[in-house]
Amino acid sequence: MRRTVAYLVLLLFTTALLTGCAAMAVSPVTGTLYADVAGPVTATSNPGYSKVGTASCVSYLGLIATADASIKAAMENGGITKVHHVDYKSSNILGLYAEYTVIVYGE
Repeated sequence: MRRTVAYLVLLLFTTALLTGCAAMAVSPVTGTLYADVAGPVTATSNPGYSKVGTASCVSYLGLIATADASIKAAMENGGITKVHHVDYKSSNILGLYAEYTVIVYGE
């Protein structure tokens, strides 16, 4: 009986770890052990850019997530009023630590 309970607890812990937001960080590819990728979000017809703003959020253990990674926050951080394009960077280490960064380019 104790062995069955131990296996059940291990199964629940593993399931919770793998389904937490850290394990499901946005990425065009899956990296269960490690991921460090970047990709596009959107582009506009505004010509050129001279400023870059970033905003990030983090997740710990797939249990706690905090911060503001919105395009608006990245624009404010970079002093941007006209967006040229937006990219993102996402990293994940074993689902224990994940970081998502929005990168806004514009004027």
